[in-house]
Amino acid sequence: MAAHERIFVGVGANLGDAAASVRAALVQLGEMSGTSLVAASGLYSSAPLDAAGPAYVNAVAELRSALEPADLLAQLHALEQRFGRLRPHRHAPRTLDLDLLFHGERRLGGPALTVPHPRAHQRAFVLAPLAELAPSWRLTDGRTAAEALAALAANPAQRTERIPP
Repeated sequence: MAAHERIFVGVGANLGDAAASVRAALVQLGEMSGTSLVAASGLYSSAPLDAAGPAYVNAVAELRSALEPADLLAQLHALEQRFGRLRPHRHAPRTLDLDLLFHGERRLGGPALTVPHPRAHQRAFVLAPLAELAPSWRLTDGRTAAEALAALAANPAQRTERIPP
């Protein structure tokens, strides 16, 4: 059991009442079997990256879980489905999107799951809420979440704003 590992999950939505969906998902993440919610970032707004559609609402949750990464991912996908997630094509708008970003220091690669998330360090909508929760968390390239976020600040496509509580 690896319940002591810091696990980070990206939470996002851009269909329906996206902010309400993200807030509800954060609560439900802590109610999953063998899992507890340690902390949740505030909500952030961002334009879709490499896609069309309405703005996203994003957050990051820190979890502790007795689940192995593949089992945790299966529960995340089940939660997405309860929120009506469809996958008609890559980068389609979403009622809920849950990404397993980090599962402690584990490194896993495969067709169904890659941990750490291979593009987390390139996405301000992940880094802004992650830096709020864990600014000194080290990414795979050695930078902290806060350092990686600062490096994206000049890119207008990466603009991410905190939504007031």
